[in-house]
Amino acid sequence: MNSETVYIADREHYDKVLSKVSKVKSTLWIATADIKDLHVASGSGVVPFLGVIASLIKRGKQVRLMHAKEPGPMFRADYDRYPVLIHGMERVLCPRIHFKLMIFDFKEVYIGSANLTGAGIGMKSPRMRNFEAGILSSDVALVDAATEHFDSVWRGARCKDCGRRRYCQDSII
Repeated sequence: MNSETVYIADREHYDKVLSKVSKVKSTLWIATADIKDLHVASGSGVVPFLGVIASLIKRGKQVRLMHAKEPGPMFRADYDRYPVLIHGMERVLCPRIHFKLMIFDFKEVYIGSANLTGAGIGMKSPRMRNFEAGILSSDVALVDAATEHFDSVWRGARCKDCGRRRYCQDSII
């Protein structure tokens, strides 16, 4: 199997990474420090990113989202528009999350700096966009390492020795 690793910068986060979300065949895992209202192009219009996630869940795909803090009110309003997210999207809140990962079907991974925000990975204009950097890879060793890192936090393997447990609003274990 051929593997590829490419450097992703700025707008490429939207074009080359976020565009993969709707093409997931079985599993999407996302980790981000910050999450805000984020919109994506759909046909001739724009939809909330959470609408794309809701569509995946309706099609039977597994979606896990880990983030560090509660999102703002605009994200919450979008979340409430898609009731399937309440029970269909697995979600963990951990104040120590700072890494940014997207794992696509355990076959490809994004590892980088972009948060799940409009200015980070979203479709903001160049004048409003953050300067971001990352890699997109199908290298098995990278995908496996990122998957294990994500899963170790997800399952609470690091909670016992965490120095910030008192700040957990949604304790993993």
